[in-house]
Parts: sequence; C-alpha cells; structure tokens
Amino acid sequence: MSGKKENKAFTKEEELLLQDFSRNVSTKSSALFYGNAFIVSAIPIWLFWRIHMIDLYSSFISFILVTVGSTYLVAMAYRNTKFVLKHKIAVKREDAVTRDMNRKLAEDKKMSKKEKDERILWKKNEVADYEATTFSIFYNNALFLAIVIFASFYLLRSFTPAVNYILSVGTTAGLLALLSTGSQ
Repeated sequence: MSGKKENKAFTKEEELLLQDFSRNVSTKSSALFYGNAFIVSAIPIWLFWRIHMIDLYSSFISFILVTVGSTYLVAMAYRNTKFVLKHKIAVKREDAVTRDMNRKLAEDKKMSKKEKDERILWKKNEVADYEATTFSIFYNNALFLAIVIFASFYLLRSFTPAVNYILSVGTTAGLLALLSTGSQ
C-alpha cells in the first residue's frame, strides 16, 4: 500500500449521469412539485367550507397545519413516483428517441459518434424526465382527490366536519406518500 491517495473525483459527464439517475430533483422540478402539491392540498378546504359547512375562521389553524403537512407528503409522493417512472419511460421511449435524434443528427458529419451518443442519451433523459414529471403529478393528484372525496363523504361522514377534514386529508396524504415508496 502506498502512502499517496488516488483522486477519485467524478468527471463532469459522470456527475451528470449520476444526477440523471438519482432521487434528487432539480430546483425547477421541486418548485413545480411543491406548487402543485399546495394547490391540490388546498382544494379540500373549499370542499369542507362549502359542502360540509366548516367555518373558515374557527378552523383556520387546522386548515393551515393540515395543508402544509399534506403539501409536503404529496410533493414526496410526486418525487417518489417520478423516480420509479422515469426509468420505465426511458426504456419505452428509447427506440423512438434514438431514431428521431439520429435523423436530426445525420446532417452533421463533423460530430463524433461519442458526441452523437451523448446527445441521444441526454434527449432520452429529457423526454423521460418530462413525461415522468407530468404523469406523476396527474396520477397523484387524481388519487389524492378521489380518496379525499371518498373518505370525507363515505368513510368519515359520521365525524364532525373538522375531524373529518383532518383525518381525510391528513391520512390520504400520508397514504399517498407511503404508496409511492413501493415499486410500481
């Protein structure tokens, strides 16, 4: 064993590849996830205010706390679902994206094979990321709202409206986050 340490830093390409396959999302995706999660978490307030006749002012604190907690859990569900779907979508779209990019890059004779492959890989990742993000938001929003409506009108209808709100929205957000951690 020699006394000198080897430099094991990743190259820029390796860092980008690792970033593409990590669970971390970009700042833009994170803002999109939290914005959408806040909107979908706040929708039940209208449901309970207008249909269940909850007084907005007396339940203000519970509305805020449940909405904030639900926003965090739904955004986590978006992130987890996106991670699982991104790789599946990349595999399914691989041939179409490769064919399309080869057609676009055919005119450029100066570009090396390695650079063409890198551009194709980047485009595959971009397509998979976009599709996984949009489907994750759609799927989780639909599931969240369907479960909240079912729970508030059927499962928890015998509870007071305030307890019904806290249980239906809070439990649904937690269930969504839990279900998103499994493989799909």
